[in-house]
Amino acid sequence: MESVPAERSGTAVPSLGEVFRRKGFRTVFCANSLSLWGDSVAQVTIASVVYARTGSALATAATFTVSMMPKMLGRGLLSGLADRLPYRDVLVQSHVARALLAVILVVGVLFDWPIPLLLLALFVLELCAGPAVAAGQILLTEWFPDRALYARALAVNNLSSQVNQAVGFVLGGSIVALTGHAAAMGFDVVTFLVVAVVVFAVVPRVTPAGPASGTRLAMLADVRSAWSSIAANPVLLALLALSVAAMPAIAAPEAVAIPYAVHAGWSAGWQGVLIAAPVTGAFVGIVLISRVPGSRQTPLMIPMAVCMPLPLLVTIFEPTGVVVWLAWFASGALQAFMLPLQASFALVAPVGLRGRLFGMAGALSVAGSGLSFLAAGWIAGHTAPAASVGVCALASLALIVLARSMWPREAVDRAVDAAYAGEGPS
Repeated sequence: MESVPAERSGTAVPSLGEVFRRKGFRTVFCANSLSLWGDSVAQVTIASVVYARTGSALATAATFTVSMMPKMLGRGLLSGLADRLPYRDVLVQSHVARALLAVILVVGVLFDWPIPLLLLALFVLELCAGPAVAAGQILLTEWFPDRALYARALAVNNLSSQVNQAVGFVLGGSIVALTGHAAAMGFDVVTFLVVAVVVFAVVPRVTPAGPASGTRLAMLADVRSAWSSIAANPVLLALLALSVAAMPAIAAPEAVAIPYAVHAGWSAGWQGVLIAAPVTGAFVGIVLISRVPGSRQTPLMIPMAVCMPLPLLVTIFEPTGVVVWLAWFASGALQAFMLPLQASFALVAPVGLRGRLFGMAGALSVAGSGLSFLAAGWIAGHTAPAASVGVCALASLALIVLARSMWPREAVDRAVDAAYAGEGPS
């Protein structure tokens, strides 16, 4: 393990060069970027297929939910594997499985399988992502024992996620418009295979610090222990509650973007541009907040979270496309409060339980996001896409204000300060 430079940790922002000089990180970072393109292309493609066949905003939103709910199950039930199996094995096997399932989706799109079968294949594909997400998060904490450097690396990863989601949404809309749905899904197959090969070649096969392999299949026990650990820790519980409270406002624009764009008469390519608006905003927000030292980002979480739903309220009045895009962009920029939230959660979580705790937190956040997608689609189907975004923004605002009223500020500050000082849980 690398030593932590005490004079810098928590008090200064490391350079990007320090992050990318970490052996193996740059290669895996590039491979993951390609995989994120594929994920976003797949979401746009299947959502486009469903909307083209049904013309239903609810069905389209349900497609995004189907891509999220298995992530909840996969993270909640299978993330314990990341505490017990070598990270490389979990990552490689997950991506190979997803590539095979993406092939099935290509066949399904080519031969016009019924929508329920397409959604089932998408469900299983995303189910396989759960353990890989937890393994990747643990790997990042192991690669960067310097916690100031870890916060910077997490910001880089989140920036990459936002940029590549935006690129993937625009790319997906363009590929669908130019070549059709099957070609877009074929691109997804290639991305998963490339990532599997790169991870196998670059990531060392290290046995994690979790329990012995004899309890490998104790999934329900993993779920119980993860929830018990979160419920007993007021800091982890508060961070998780804030994350879930924000989900309706975060999910609504993406959920109804395609129906909104169709209602406005926009082309398929512009549909991807609208979906990318909050993602592009999140990129800018992360760039700005990542310039603040890691330990000083935490006090910004609550103010940013409270403000995040407010720009979306403009959508209720159905302004011009440029105004809608800017409003969604602004809301996305304020979503950057999730960066210090995720970093604080990761550093406060006990080392031997990180896989399960990441999985449980991810599962509950994804569940909140999936339900928000369904709610946004249902409201849009009964009113209009613009009204749906406004209602979800108001719901998030109320929940975030409630979370703020119960925020354990002193406990959060103490835990985060200790973590960045190198005195976090072991």
